[in-house]
Amino acid sequence: MNNLPILGITMGDVCGCGPEIAVKALNKAAIYEICRPIIVGSAAMVKRAVNLLELPLKINVVHHIKDSQFEYGTIDGYDIPLVPADADPPYGKVTEVGGRAAYEAVAKVIELAMAGEVDATITGPLHKEALNLAGFYYSGHTEIYAALTGAKRYAMMLADGNLRVVHVSTHVSLREACDRVKKERVYEVIHIADDACKSIGIEKPRIAVAGLNPHCGENGLFGTEEIEEITPAIKAAKSEGLHVEGPIPPDTVFSKANGGMYDIVVAMYHDQGHIPLKVVGFVYDQAKQQWKSVSGVNITLGLPIIRASVDHGTAFDQAGKGTATSESLENAIHYGVRMALSKKKK
Repeated sequence: MNNLPILGITMGDVCGCGPEIAVKALNKAAIYEICRPIIVGSAAMVKRAVNLLELPLKINVVHHIKDSQFEYGTIDGYDIPLVPADADPPYGKVTEVGGRAAYEAVAKVIELAMAGEVDATITGPLHKEALNLAGFYYSGHTEIYAALTGAKRYAMMLADGNLRVVHVSTHVSLREACDRVKKERVYEVIHIADDACKSIGIEKPRIAVAGLNPHCGENGLFGTEEIEEITPAIKAAKSEGLHVEGPIPPDTVFSKANGGMYDIVVAMYHDQGHIPLKVVGFVYDQAKQQWKSVSGVNITLGLPIIRASVDHGTAFDQAGKGTATSESLENAIHYGVRMALSKKKK
């Protein structure tokens, strides 16, 4: 048990599904067979989730990692009290207290990881509007991690089964995203993709680079980014021995990767990469009027610490009902373990 990696898990926005799915995940004995998990955030919200789900779990409130028990049946909670302390955050609402709690948990888990007290960080979903309402002006987890770790070269990777995607840009307008497709950045993300695959044990990653324009621009007919920016970046990476192909039309590259032709795809912008991942991982049951599957993992690459996250939002419409699935969080935990073990081998 003492050799298993320690994972710090944030609960995200306390008005959303985060506390529920964190508790659901840690109610599974299999999680304790692969890691030593601890929830970072308000212990009161952990208790609220346990009571909501009517689970026979104990809460061990700690203020130091060394005081954790790491035993199945008892959830260790690194307590960060809510502000104000008597807050009872409403489910399904955008609130300042929810945004503040989410940020403070993330800041603490980053601090713990930077100090070497946890081996990987796993984040629950936060709400960007609530985050900004609380005075923390970030567009998401990725930007918080970059700011608090001092990372300059970073990118977002999404993963679900065989399909892995890393992005040239994420939280910017589509117009700005097109402007960010530059040789230097594409080249950089190709290398980040290569490093990411190696961090999870893929020795010789097969990297596909998506085009930006329909049909990769049709030799300049629909745009010249492929000719002027993307292809030169690919050639530069190839000259260094990386196994990279492209640009490949974005309407086929993801199907090829999902089928096992490539280990990872370099996407040019946020939705180009997110949509195929969520089509694969998010399955809605029309007959039952509920989500059958919500899988996938969001990983921030290029950081000095490990960060894996759920690949979904706060699910305000499900919060407080006990129906949210912990599948994506469990996937993130498994990825965090895999990356932590790989890091320890180096």
